[in-house]
Amino acid sequence: MKLDKELVREILLAVEAYDKPNGWLKLDIKGWSAQEVSYHVMILDEANLLSGTSLGGMNSFEWQPTRLTYKGHEFLDAIRDPEIWRRTKEGAEKSGVAGLGFLVEIGKAYCKQMLKDKLGVDLP
Repeated sequence: MKLDKELVREILLAVEAYDKPNGWLKLDIKGWSAQEVSYHVMILDEANLLSGTSLGGMNSFEWQPTRLTYKGHEFLDAIRDPEIWRRTKEGAEKSGVAGLGFLVEIGKAYCKQMLKDKLGVDLP
């Protein structure tokens, strides 16, 4: 299964909107199957962007998130702006690299550039 950048962002936004600090969140994201969502929750858990749990058994595959991690909040804050998200996706597509680690770094870089342009502040 391929990593879908849009689904990554949709999951992070949905988990952030969840108003309970713990407990499983059953995600139903329009346009994606339960298996696609579960797979992406598992990948986001492995990338330490959210905390997820496998609820599947021997013959089923189901992952549900419980909360965003600090790293997940940072990434979501960096890509929340639609223009930064668009540039992040375009940068990943131009480079041919779509891993989550790279996506996080390019999103942060565009966010830093925006802050420099708007505030004149250079961030490390």
